[in-house]
Amino acid sequence: MSQIEESVGVDVPVSVVYDLWTRFTDFPHFMSGVKRVDRIGYDLTHWVTNVDGVKREFDARITEQIPEERIAWASVSGGTRQTGVVTFHRVTDQHTKVMLQLDVDPHGVMDILGDMLGFVSHQVQSDLHEFKRFAEAHLEQKVATPRV
Repeated sequence: MSQIEESVGVDVPVSVVYDLWTRFTDFPHFMSGVKRVDRIGYDLTHWVTNVDGVKREFDARITEQIPEERIAWASVSGGTRQTGVVTFHRVTDQHTKVMLQLDVDPHGVMDILGDMLGFVSHQVQSDLHEFKRFAEAHLEQKVATPRV
């Protein structure tokens, strides 16, 4: 089992960061390899991924959700075993620290090799930085488009 911990600072209020993170259908905008996430129940999501030509589908159950503080999940089907938690920390009114902890059980020889070489950790870090860009661009667009 691989344990990954990464964080990123986002120049966006915690309420907006949390709202954007819980829009699971938007994950393909900032998570490379994620092709689709569907919400199929109150606490259940269905994921379609394609990483280096390997397509996978699995379901994940939200195991804990505290608005603007944390969201945790665990995979429940599809052969991909992972658990994780994302926490949201208000640093200032306009700055949030996003911390992600992920436990992944590599599936197959290629996953084990990729994990040993640090690809999973690097991908998580890259996806968090893409989320930062996504969230900050969302806020800029929201500010630039006044309500009528």
